[in-house]
Amino acid sequence: MKNYFTWKKKFFSETYRIFDKGKQIGTFRNRPFSQTSDAEINGKQYRFKTKGFFQQHTEIRDDKDGTLIGEIRYGSWRTRATISLQNKTYKWKYDNIWSSKWSLTDGSSVHLNYAGSSTSGRVESNTDDDLLLLLGLYVMNYFWQATIIVLIAVFLPIWLSATH
Repeated sequence: MKNYFTWKKKFFSETYRIFDKGKQIGTFRNRPFSQTSDAEINGKQYRFKTKGFFQQHTEIRDDKDGTLIGEIRYGSWRTRATISLQNKTYKWKYDNIWSSKWSLTDGSSVHLNYAGSSTSGRVESNTDDDLLLLLGLYVMNYFWQATIIVLIAVFLPIWLSATH
């Protein structure tokens, strides 16, 4: 059975709102330039904490008791991620060159297909695992933030040298 979800975020907002058939079922709050994000979906609360500098990874914790329930490891080119939850591993990857479509799979079947931009999108899912929905949005946001940081690092010195 396929489920369809949507998500929305205002341009300068730090909160993604997740909808099922028009009803809000969750939020994902990302604090820009912070190592910690919070999420809630259908009454379950999670915390994502990124660690490391060059080889970053993100811990996934149950926010109620702090239990470590998984982690995310990022590919060196920032186009793929591996998500480990208990005894299951998932792969996150971009599905097109424009980075507007991505998927989450366990290797044998695709569980979630995402399509969107920085402010809205839709998700097609064949699983009832709410956490996977949040994880896909988290990884997408992580990669988009990394891209913005690189763009600032590249273009800010150019702009500053042009103004002097």
